[in-house]
Amino acid sequence: MADDNDSAAAVADGAEAPTDEDLGYKTPEQKTLDEIVSSANTEDDAMKDYTKKLLPEGSVVVDANNPSSVILKKLAFEVEGRDDLEIDLTGDLSTKPKFDIKEGIKFKIRIDFMVQREIVTGLKYVQKTSRMGVTVDKMSHMVGSYAPKKEVQSYTTPVEDAPGGITGRGTYHVYSLFTDDDKKEYLKWEWYINIKKDW
Repeated sequence: MADDNDSAAAVADGAEAPTDEDLGYKTPEQKTLDEIVSSANTEDDAMKDYTKKLLPEGSVVVDANNPSSVILKKLAFEVEGRDDLEIDLTGDLSTKPKFDIKEGIKFKIRIDFMVQREIVTGLKYVQKTSRMGVTVDKMSHMVGSYAPKKEVQSYTTPVEDAPGGITGRGTYHVYSLFTDDDKKEYLKWEWYINIKKDW
């Protein structure tokens, strides 16, 4: 079975990435918290305990002025042994932030977000990277399904390798998208990675 890296490589080589339908995945029907609670078997103690753990007591609203059920907070570029490089996703993203990094390092990307009002299903983080107008990498990570919480929740990508050598150095334009199975776009933004010989 191909992993995310295989899929990303296939897309980068010009092949079409498999769709959810190709993989036999069917998007679950969206339900409100009330519907989920009322459909739970109230005679089954184990189901009641599970539902209580999964679902909060009452409706969780983090930002009453924001109608979205998912609120993006931060992107963090994680490299072991160094402070995280961060983008505030609640601020002005038109500036397209840039990170300077060392060639050949191993890194992960963490997305911090909050979920309010309803359970969200099939969240995805999609990223496309280009250099001089040519797409060099494209990946899609399944983030998962989350219940509303007053606390920040996070998703971290698997470890990746930055390009190395003279040919790998330079500036890369990154397009990021946080979406779901229904193709609802919660946020999309652009940023840059500048790969240098050293930090």
